[in-house]
Amino acid sequence: MLLWIAMAVLTAVASLVVLAPLGRRGTSDAAADSAGSIYRDQLAELARDREAGLIAESEAEAARIEIARRLLKVTDAGADRLRDGATLRRFAVLVAIIGLPLIAVGTYLAIGSPNLADQPLAERRQASNDSELDGLVAKVEAHLAAEPNDGKGWEVIGPVYMRMGRFDDAARAFDNSRRLLGATPDRDALYGEALVRIHGGLVTADAEQAFASALKADPSNVRARFYIAIGLGQSGRKDEAVAAWKSLIDSAPADAPWLDSAKAELAGLEGGAPMAAAPGPTANDVAAAADQTPEQRQQMIEGMVSGLAARLDASPDDPQGWARLFRAYIVLGRQADAEAALVRARGLLAGKSDVLAAVEKAAADNGISAKAAP
Repeated sequence: MLLWIAMAVLTAVASLVVLAPLGRRGTSDAAADSAGSIYRDQLAELARDREAGLIAESEAEAARIEIARRLLKVTDAGADRLRDGATLRRFAVLVAIIGLPLIAVGTYLAIGSPNLADQPLAERRQASNDSELDGLVAKVEAHLAAEPNDGKGWEVIGPVYMRMGRFDDAARAFDNSRRLLGATPDRDALYGEALVRIHGGLVTADAEQAFASALKADPSNVRARFYIAIGLGQSGRKDEAVAAWKSLIDSAPADAPWLDSAKAELAGLEGGAPMAAAPGPTANDVAAAADQTPEQRQQMIEGMVSGLAARLDASPDDPQGWARLFRAYIVLGRQADAEAALVRARGLLAGKSDVLAAVEKAAADNGISAKAAP
């Protein structure tokens, strides 16, 4: 109700602003009145001159007729203007009183209705940024289609593809930059990371080869060391993975953005309680995806968890892998999937009591009991 009262007051004020000038007399009416006054003064002066005998009767009559004619002409013209002005004013008043409110209400109902969904500034800015990014990517892609040997262009667009979640395109871009500009530790590591993202967090043989190439040229390359440590854990080489994580953590700056993720991976390998900051097997990738939109980040995480689950179905002798999968499902709120994974592990590991015991312990550590499993 308050909204409509405010609208009515604003409409009334707007109407008064339009109506106020219409109440003033125009300059043309004032000019006509002034001319009529002059002619009436002339008639009065002519009458005085005739009475004083200063002008002949015939001349006075002729002058009176001419002045009267001019006075009538001015009066008629003023009346016409008055009638036209009155008509215009009436029309303007109708527009101000009826038309202006109708236009205001119609405009409000079209674009200002309270029933319309909110359009938060942050979302509008994000949409604008996404639109601008898509436009820039399209321009670079058009350029690369015309100039496919522009290595710098491929190197520039590769990280953009990663941010957008287009991992296949990113891998192709990084591979092209290596081919055209020459391999470097950073280019090799970025290419390997893109391959890991494509395979849902699994360090494949091709990815491992790219990371090894990066470390051969630069043994301190953090990105390559990180993924090599993950690959060692995924392949069941626990001792080597623990050593790799410890070495990486010991050499890390205190403010390294990936440090918590590395510590969480090490804690998982050593059987300690994992840190809440690192959701299972994708902790490093979640941290690396901090600049992505929530939708892109969620899609990436789901893809990696699915990739880990598929790998464990094919190669189930990996207690640490099962532990990471359990943690990932719990963090994602997918309790039923965690219980189903435990059931699959039991079936796949039947006859391998030592491995199954480690998986059962990992499930219990994550709050997944044998009774909860269907």
